[in-house]
This record gives sequence, C-alpha cells and structure tokens, in this order.
Amino acid sequence: MKVCFFTLGCKVNQQETAAMINIFKKAGYEIAEDGEVADVYVVNSCTVTLSGDKKSISWIRRARRANPSAVIVLCGCMPQAFPEKAEGIREADIIIGSRGKSGVLDLVNNYLADKKRYVNIVQYDSNEKFEEFESEVDRLHTRAFMKIEDGCNRWCAYCIIPKARGRVRSRPIDSIIDEAKKMAAAGHREIVLSGVNLSCYGQDLGINICDAIEAVATVDGIERIRLSSLELDMFTDEMLVRMSKVKKLCPHFHLCLQSGCDKTLKAMGRRYDRAFYTNMMNRMRELFDRPSFTTDVIVGFPGETEEDFLDSLAFVQSCKFTRVHAFPYSPREGTRGATMPNQLDNKTKQDRNRTMIYKSEQTRDRVYADYIGMEDEALLEARTADGYYTAYTTRYIPVLIKDEGYKSGDIVKVKLTGIDGAKMTCGAVK
Repeated sequence: MKVCFFTLGCKVNQQETAAMINIFKKAGYEIAEDGEVADVYVVNSCTVTLSGDKKSISWIRRARRANPSAVIVLCGCMPQAFPEKAEGIREADIIIGSRGKSGVLDLVNNYLADKKRYVNIVQYDSNEKFEEFESEVDRLHTRAFMKIEDGCNRWCAYCIIPKARGRVRSRPIDSIIDEAKKMAAAGHREIVLSGVNLSCYGQDLGINICDAIEAVATVDGIERIRLSSLELDMFTDEMLVRMSKVKKLCPHFHLCLQSGCDKTLKAMGRRYDRAFYTNMMNRMRELFDRPSFTTDVIVGFPGETEEDFLDSLAFVQSCKFTRVHAFPYSPREGTRGATMPNQLDNKTKQDRNRTMIYKSEQTRDRVYADYIGMEDEALLEARTADGYYTAYTTRYIPVLIKDEGYKSGDIVKVKLTGIDGAKMTCGAVK
C-alpha cells in the first residue's frame, strides 16, 4: 500500500505531517512522492490565505482523478476553521480538523473496512490538552524539529489561526525531555523548538519558554537549540537573561514584526510599538554574541498609506535583519481585517511587496558584510553533486562548505569570507 502526503503552511504543519508519515511507515506503508499513484492521499491543509484553501482542494481533485478508488483524507486548519466548506468537498472520504491527526491511520483502516464517509471536525474547548505524536526522528537527518506548543489566544486582525488551532496548549517538560533524548539517540545534534505561537509556551502550565529551553539543554548529545518564530512582547528582561545563559541556544531569533509603522501595528491588533521592539532587540544584542535576526512583514494592510509603507520600510531596514519574509496582505474570511475599510488593490500591494523584498536584501548584504572574518560553527546538511555541503551557521546564515571527508550532521568550525547572493562563502578552520 502506498500513501502520499500534501502539506501546506507552517513548520508545525510540516512536523505533524512528518509524524503522520512515521505512523504510516511503521504500519508497512510505502511513502509515495507527489505525482505517483497512491492508495491513500492525505492533505494537511493551511488556511492562512484563501489561496491555501484553493491549493488543497485542487490537489484533492487531482488525486481523485489519479486514482478514483483511493482513500482521500483532508485534515488541518482549513476544515477546522471552515467546516461547512470542507464537508462540501465530496472527493474527500475522511475529513477532520487540526486535532486528531495522530489517529488518521485508524480512520483510513475503518474506511477500508466499511467504505463509510467520515466527517468529524471537533471544535476546541478551554480544557484542551496538547496532542502528542509518535516520534518522528527517523524522518530527519541533521536538525530535528520538536513541536512543544499549539494554539494562540491573540486574535490579531489579519489572522484566522486562533479559530483553526484553538487556545494555547503546551507540551509537558517531561515529555519534551523524553523526546529530546530519542532525537539525540537517533544522531540529531540540533533541535528546533516550534509551536503555533511558541512565545506563549507554558501559559497553561505555569511556566515559560525558558523552562523548555533549559530542559532540552540538559540532554546529552544535543549541542544546538533553535527557536521558531517569537513574539517579543511575550518576553521579559528576566526571560532574555535566562535564555542568554543557555550556551546551547543558537544566537539567531525570528522575531515577528508584521509592520514597522505604529499606526498599522495598532490597526492589526499587535501588542507592541516600534520603540518597544527596538528596545528588546537592543537588549538581545547586549546579551547574546553578535546575534542575527529574521522576521515576517505584511505589506498593504487595510488603510496603509504610502507614507505608512515608507515608515514601515525604514524601520525594517533599521533593524538589520538577515532575512525578511515579506508578503502582501490577503483578506481572510472570519477576521476583522477582512471587513475593514480602505482595502488596497492587488497592484499596490504587490508593488510594495517587491520594494520591501528588494530593500531587505540590500540590508541583508550589509549585515553579512559585518560578519566577514568571523568564525562560527556550521551544521552540515546535504552534499551537492559538485562536492560541497549545504550548511547553516549558529546564526542561521546559509553557507557552502567544501567536502573534506565530512558527513551529513557534522558540525564544522568555519570562517566567513564573503557574500554570494543569499549565502555566505566560508572556509573550514583547521
């Protein structure tokens, strides 16, 4: 039996798909690549934008044409947020939401036995607990991703995720340590802690993200810890100080921004302003050794004037990010932003997005220039056909390292020597 997966969206979705793949593999399934005919198709959907819904539906219909007798599963954020829309996709035999993905194999087996369509999208409640998956360690080669948080309580004006993922739920510390030990035993030397809103980790347990970081750092064999996206307004100075004392924590931080204009931030329902954001970044630069920062920025939010955009652009450049994930605002049904006045036309949004990306790449080059001559450590990933390894430094700078008898997963000390587009050049330090 073959099963094929199609995944859209964030790292959490990708991790959950990896865990589902692991469950099917243990049951004897062969994992088919996209385009191969399979017996079972699983769509792990994202609904952040309308285009995500369209891609999921299109892929389901393509799968049905490829194998009319296949079992097709739709799960994830799209059915969770829009259950009636999902139920109307008749090509899907099994439909669940964001919860219950660990039981998908059982649902497939039930369908194979009785051929009865199954639709069960259960809404989250305030007493929801963190849903754990089986270990996914055999799906990863160098860094391992560990989901430790789910849900979000914030309700920003542009975002449907609280409806699609429910309230904050955190993984217990004992479970985190157990999983980290499995990952270390499998040969992983770097763990990335992730969540839907990772900064909220522990709100439901009376602890915070520092407790999770410190717990993973105690595990022998784990040499590097990374964090996924962070919301700076969730941190106190005490938390930053605690984090800075964990030597295994990589000095790279993805700090969600969304806009560099105070007026737009307020309209979005964000809980900080530029002054707060700047002060926190400066404090992190004091506490950590030459840290690097990346971020997300939305352009063209309703009511954003040209002056507001230029204000945002100037602030983004002043932050000296090594990467900016910029994207045009997309109205999402069910959010406050979708009904706000002064919606911008697509051309204006696309033009501003191109400008944001272009200017951010110029800033990246200036930041990279400041790193030339610095020594760092890089974790080797895949070997290229021409004899190099792709790798990331502790500051999440992509580099290519000439193969000198290395293997994937090695950590090599390097000296950064120059800039090559989005990457930096380097040489191994003997």
